[in-house]
Amino acid sequence: MSSPVDDDLLNSSSSLPLDKQILRLCELADQIREVLQKSASQLDSTTLAEVLDDLTQLVGALNRIGRKISKIEEEHHNLFSLVSISHVINSSLELNEVLRIVMDTIIRLTGAERGFLMLRDEAGNMTIQIARNLEQETLETSDFAISRSVVNQVVSRGQPVLTTNAQQDPRFDNQESVIALNLRSILCVPLKVKDELTGVIYADNRIRTGLFTETELNLLTAFANQAAVVIENARLFESVRDTLAEVTELKNLMGDVFSSIVSGVITLDAQDRITLANRSAEVILGFDESELLGQDIVDIFPTVSSDFTFYLAFVRKTNRQIIGREFQLILPKRGPVTLSFNLAPLKDADQNTRGIAIVLDDLTEKRKLEAQRRLFERMVSPAVIEQINTNELKLGGTRTQITTLFADIRGFTGFSEHFDPEQLVSVLNCYLGAATEAILAHQGTIDKFIGDAVMAFFNAPIPQTDHALRAVNAALAIREAIIAVHEKMPPEFRLSFGIGIHYGEAVLGLIGTEKRMDYTAIGDSVNTAKRIQENAAAGQILISAKVFQQVNHQVKVRPVVPVQAKGKSQPILVYELLAMKK
Repeated sequence: MSSPVDDDLLNSSSSLPLDKQILRLCELADQIREVLQKSASQLDSTTLAEVLDDLTQLVGALNRIGRKISKIEEEHHNLFSLVSISHVINSSLELNEVLRIVMDTIIRLTGAERGFLMLRDEAGNMTIQIARNLEQETLETSDFAISRSVVNQVVSRGQPVLTTNAQQDPRFDNQESVIALNLRSILCVPLKVKDELTGVIYADNRIRTGLFTETELNLLTAFANQAAVVIENARLFESVRDTLAEVTELKNLMGDVFSSIVSGVITLDAQDRITLANRSAEVILGFDESELLGQDIVDIFPTVSSDFTFYLAFVRKTNRQIIGREFQLILPKRGPVTLSFNLAPLKDADQNTRGIAIVLDDLTEKRKLEAQRRLFERMVSPAVIEQINTNELKLGGTRTQITTLFADIRGFTGFSEHFDPEQLVSVLNCYLGAATEAILAHQGTIDKFIGDAVMAFFNAPIPQTDHALRAVNAALAIREAIIAVHEKMPPEFRLSFGIGIHYGEAVLGLIGTEKRMDYTAIGDSVNTAKRIQENAAAGQILISAKVFQQVNHQVKVRPVVPVQAKGKSQPILVYELLAMKK
């Protein structure tokens, strides 16, 4: 009996997948049955019926096996897809990229029209992070129309929701969002990390019913378990990256602030080694940072090492600050300097002491200026200095009325012949110092020292309405100061001043250059005061008639012979000042 069975069918079936091979076998069984039917005349009816029945059962069994194998193949394919996608989504820590991959994968695996991924925000609300469609396009906000009822149910119960036709699903009969949006197939599963719900995956189709089955539900649930961990890792990575960026920015800002601080800042570890030094510290100490780091702080200040060691030990032991300790020391690259130190415990976030922080200020120039000011105060009253506006001081003079005082030590030239220079300077400074103190006490301005004489004036640079009276009181104070000096000196050192005072117009101002200038008074009234002083005897104070006119109600005087001053055509009327009236 010839066989019409298709040989190609037999030959090709072995190269097909198992489910396809089953289908081919079913087709082969059908062909065999057809052959037997055509050959029925050659078989008895009983045998033929048995053969046909066996073949029918075989075909049915093969069909059932084929369906099972097809399902197994589909599950195998889905599992393979999960593994493949797992590698993809785990390959990136960029949150937006991870979310995009997750949503595109969900739509591809389930055949959904739209897919939404929602995550819990800081307020605990579910917010849409990404929405994609079947064409792998990002949806506009206007397309974010989903069933919040389904989402809320998944969030509240922590269980997935599957509906093949939401319009007819009794669970959502009264849900306006389902009805209004005409939603059909919906699949929504929770995202969980360590049993904590962090978000949901929502997929739907607004046209087709019955799109999602238990297979898609199981597949999406399995995928969601992986995706939740990956998304959480990506969120943590993004948070850490943002925090790191903020910390870096803050560190850079603190570094800029630290570098711009005028005071020097040094930090020490528990062994008093330098761990940090800003730019100002480098400048103040005369060292580069590379020369400071790792050095014992005491080695940087060898000339005051014992005192510094004591203060460091005090801070460590008492956990208290030391403020404003001043040292005069010698630095290798700068020489003598004056530095102010503040020391404080260096604490970490838990308030544990990890070392010592030192803030140092360079007082070298300040102390020099203070010394210069003290010297200036020996020439100008501190009260006057406080009122001087240095911005208004400039070269040139101003014509004004002043009272000029000259005081000269009588007999000093002859006295100097009997003593060595060191003794002379000591005696001279003693007398001139006493005169200076008396003048400054009445806010006079010391113009200059001329050998053994001192010149001063009043009413400048600050106006004084009673400048003549101030000059008179200063002269009497000089005489009293000399009496006090005599009590401390042996008789051979006792000398006296001759003093002359005159009132009149003079030009006052800065004379010289920008680099070297003197504040002085120039004019005939100044010369007249000098001539009057030259005619005063030891211990005598002579004032001109103009001065007497200013203070006649306040002083006791005695007329004396007018002074025939050099360069003057007429004698100068003068009075001897005796005392102030009581």
